[in-house]
Amino acid sequence: MRVLRRGDAGPDVAEIRSILAGMDLLPPVTGTGDYGTFDVAVEHAVRAFQQRRGLITDGVVGPATFQALKGASYHLGSRPLSYMIASPVHGDDVFTLQERLTELGFDAGRPDGYFGPATERALKTFQRDMRLTPDGMCGPATIRELHRLSSPRARGGRPVFLREQEQVRQAGPRLRGKRIVIDPGHGGDDLGVVAGSLREADIAWDLARRLEGRMKATGMEALISRGPNHSPTELERARFANDAGADLFLSLHSDGNPSPRAQGIASFHFGTGNGTTSTVGELLAGFIQREVAARTGMLDCRTHYKTWEIFTRTRCPAVRVEIGYLTNPDDSRKLADPAFRDIVAEGILIAVKRLYLLGEGDQPTGTFTFADVLAHELAKAE
Repeated sequence: MRVLRRGDAGPDVAEIRSILAGMDLLPPVTGTGDYGTFDVAVEHAVRAFQQRRGLITDGVVGPATFQALKGASYHLGSRPLSYMIASPVHGDDVFTLQERLTELGFDAGRPDGYFGPATERALKTFQRDMRLTPDGMCGPATIRELHRLSSPRARGGRPVFLREQEQVRQAGPRLRGKRIVIDPGHGGDDLGVVAGSLREADIAWDLARRLEGRMKATGMEALISRGPNHSPTELERARFANDAGADLFLSLHSDGNPSPRAQGIASFHFGTGNGTTSTVGELLAGFIQREVAARTGMLDCRTHYKTWEIFTRTRCPAVRVEIGYLTNPDDSRKLADPAFRDIVAEGILIAVKRLYLLGEGDQPTGTFTFADVLAHELAKAE
């Protein structure tokens, strides 16, 4: 579809307005009038929707926003759901089904809103247990059973996230052999935030290389998701990590804001806000947030859960870090300094080490050094 913005008109705009009205972001339809016009009210409603979904809040309906809007127009029970290989079914109803199955103890994998093989397997198992026809089709009978079961049969039994925790525990405290995908944001023609001579894509690439070098020095297998002149889609970045069998996925970005006062570091992990959270991703995001903030003096903008595609489509724990605002004079000055980027890279490495230590032989935030990590790796090898 074409990109839609303020001033556009037509049936696509009318569809968008209808969806937004159904979400109470616009007044309900009272007549035809200018219902097919993308006006200021629609732009504000689109921004509000984008804010809710963790999308770029530009008030423009591009492919990602349109897909999210279409998906939001479905609720569980509004249509039959099944696994379609050629054209996967996507929407909020699928997301709700995945969460409900997982909550009940059926392993539907990481909730991502796409009806795939894992969702089909979990649904068939649920149907067998409920003595329904195990056809993998979520129709009226299955919906009735899902609604009837008001309490989970296995609280805390979100299998995909329990497996994440167990894998970290079994992996042990040493970094050697751990496979980490470092994902520098943007790239190629996509420069990201640009402020003066600083470009987000360049900052992210340089930081990724510094982090890669430190990780390899500890014996880790560090893989960078893109080349210096390439900008993969979020799905391609997730597939890179999945194909590599990554243990962790680290996405590096810097931010921008119309207000020059906006500044600081923020970290993001997978979570829906209603109990479905990657516990390992949340833990790692917290370690990164605290380590980098303590070492750099940057404003701590805390950790946040999101359902971005980079989280829902990546099978391993994933964290995205927004390191400073290039539109803020103080953050920009710091990020322009290679020595500062070394400090950030060390902070992220220490955070990864602390994740695998699981509290054993750990040190207070901001006091662990790269030399300490190397010494710990050497001691464990002996």
